[in-house]
Amino acid sequence: MRPFLSHPFDDDKLKEECGVFGVVGVADAANFVALGLHALQHRGQEAAGIVTHHPEHGFNSARRFGYVRDNFTNQKVMDTLPGELAIGHVRYSTAGSKGATAIRDVQPFFGEFSMGGAAIAHNGNLTNAAQLRKELIERGSIFQSSSDSECIIHLMARSIQRTVPERMKDALRRVEGAFSVIAMTRTKLIGVRDPLGVRPLVLGKVGEGYALSSETCGLDIIGADFIREVEPGEMVVIENGVITSSRPFAPAKSRFCIFEHVYFSRPDSILGGRSVYETRRQIGVELAREAPVEADLVCPVPDSGTPAAIGFSQESGIPYAMGIIRNQYMGRTFIEPTESIRNMGVRLKLNVNRALIKGKRIILVDDSVVRGTTSRKIKDMILDAGAAEVHFRIASPPTAWPCFYGVDTPERSKLLAANMSEDEMRDWIGVNSLRFISLDGLYRAAGEAAGRDPKAPRYCDACFSGEYPVAPTDKLAEGFEMKEAAE
Repeated sequence: MRPFLSHPFDDDKLKEECGVFGVVGVADAANFVALGLHALQHRGQEAAGIVTHHPEHGFNSARRFGYVRDNFTNQKVMDTLPGELAIGHVRYSTAGSKGATAIRDVQPFFGEFSMGGAAIAHNGNLTNAAQLRKELIERGSIFQSSSDSECIIHLMARSIQRTVPERMKDALRRVEGAFSVIAMTRTKLIGVRDPLGVRPLVLGKVGEGYALSSETCGLDIIGADFIREVEPGEMVVIENGVITSSRPFAPAKSRFCIFEHVYFSRPDSILGGRSVYETRRQIGVELAREAPVEADLVCPVPDSGTPAAIGFSQESGIPYAMGIIRNQYMGRTFIEPTESIRNMGVRLKLNVNRALIKGKRIILVDDSVVRGTTSRKIKDMILDAGAAEVHFRIASPPTAWPCFYGVDTPERSKLLAANMSEDEMRDWIGVNSLRFISLDGLYRAAGEAAGRDPKAPRYCDACFSGEYPVAPTDKLAEGFEMKEAAE
């Protein structure tokens, strides 16, 4: 028997990046961080780590493979993490080794500097990490991991500034790409976002202390009050109950990742003042307006397609139904005893409600199509259950370009939309119709009434448009062709 970490259903989804969480000024801070990381588990399931500081016991850390619930509910583990200051990280590898193969790649990372120790946790991806790593190694740095995030620690170590926040500023001015970083010293909790604000980071108040989280759902689970988002290009430093804000980068227009609204973030989170759930429901409304079709039922591909399917049903007047049921207990480390069970593929995770589907014209609403392999399998399941017709409606535009800002995306050659037209994709998947929401429709759903401004888009939508707000330096060096060169 052999385990596998990625279920066939998940292989055809864009993988969440990572999640970060930190608290300061609360007793048993590690327990709060564990709860916050549990709420952010959807952002990374490979591994998790927590670092704390206690005035008498110093810095302490625990890093484990697997789910937060399986590692950080153990009282013996939590007893090793004392203190009122802690940060944590949940990981899905987008840089470095793929798969949780080395504990040294699990964050937070810790370093000792002349002015004391510091730990950091990073959500995003540095697009010039290979270039920086080569430079740092040539100058004598010894790397312990394959993660791009470790570059920040080495850049901090080489800074001549006197404080950790100032060294972080020095380091982050050298990196390119997307980063929401939280860090801690013996007394400070620090949060910083890149100038474009590609990845989220929010600030909350918990008791007499404060919390930083990738999403507001992390604040909710610990009973923290949401204060505000850390703004693009901002650094906040929290010490002794006082928040200090600075802006260490040149001003830039925000380009928040629009796929956070489509798929990555939890539907109960608030992003940019907007409910993620409401944005996804509105995507379904826009889809129904853009791509109507006669049918009997609107069914989501669970769970990420559910809000858009509800919106599609409400706008079209076609009844909503749970035509596909998800096995909630299908873990990512399912043990497959034989190859015949492996070939069951999607059926291990999804099952069709046959009594509901038989003889019906079905609209399936999903969040995205990446390689298209799962879409074909789901279509087969619906037809095997006796559906008369199958129509796919996709709650994002065609994913035709890889992401270099913290999302594990296949190479462009493996993206279905990069190699086929919409009609060709429809025929390849084998459905009666296939329609994606337009980029303008997606922007309208996200609150831009006029759609996308081609001269000044509000969001990073490079995976759809091919317009990268930050040049992917390392990938260009490897031969990647940008849109202008490729088309």
